[in-house]
Amino acid sequence: MKKIIFIFITAFVLNAIWENLHSFLYDNYMGGKITEFILLRASLFDALLITLISLPFLYLYFLKNKSWLILVFGTVIAILNEWYGLNTSRWAYNALMPIIPILETGITPTIQLGLLGYATFKISEKF
Repeated sequence: MKKIIFIFITAFVLNAIWENLHSFLYDNYMGGKITEFILLRASLFDALLITLISLPFLYLYFLKNKSWLILVFGTVIAILNEWYGLNTSRWAYNALMPIIPILETGITPTIQLGLLGYATFKISEKF
């Protein structure tokens, strides 16, 4: 249980930093201004997702040495999340957001869950 809490807290901190660093690439959230509260709420959601993604790698023996798959799972979930958010107008990118062709998602949100999920998991292995 301590490891799960550590993963959640680490993921939250890393995502809060990430959200603040790339928030200037977004135009709006649900038609309004992107506030610190919205960024923290997004960080909380991302930390929960990373914690859930990490669970099989903690408890399933055949995944113990395959933590690199967190990069894959996190990226796929991020793409699905971006498609949902963009298609329902929950958020919109501004002209500064680099877009991945074909996927039509922003690069920073697309790599966020996979990269931070993997980093969080590796940090948790050290402690």
